[in-house]
Amino acid sequence: MAVFNKFNSFVEALAEGTHNLGSNTLKVMLTNSAPLSTNTIKANLTEISGGNGYTAGGHVLTVTSSSQALGVYKLIVSNIVITASGGSIGAFRYAVVYNDTATSDELIGYFDYGSSLTLASGESFTIDFDATNGLISLT
Repeated sequence: MAVFNKFNSFVEALAEGTHNLGSNTLKVMLTNSAPLSTNTIKANLTEISGGNGYTAGGHVLTVTSSSQALGVYKLIVSNIVITASGGSIGAFRYAVVYNDTATSDELIGYFDYGSSLTLASGESFTIDFDATNGLISLT
């Protein structure tokens, strides 16, 4: 499983009320350009083209739990399955999570899959979010 890397600006945006992780519309988009930890908004990145099973702007995340227990907050979201149909998707290497509700589509974090991937028609790719520890865990 790829490791989650947060963008530096996420911490400040969270502290200043930009993000309500339990109710804002969060999305995951694909890119083949390496994100920088200093990127702040979706417009800083180059998304792959939409089509053939990939939705431009990314796929909406379904929050299954947004809660804290014993002082630890976890945001748990459902996995996303992307299936190429009628043509290929990609190439992409990074899956970037951002807040679509926020005015400037503020970035949250990304997963690096280590090398570029291209899905041929009929192939699927699962973005596997950790159902135990959550996409985000704050202490």
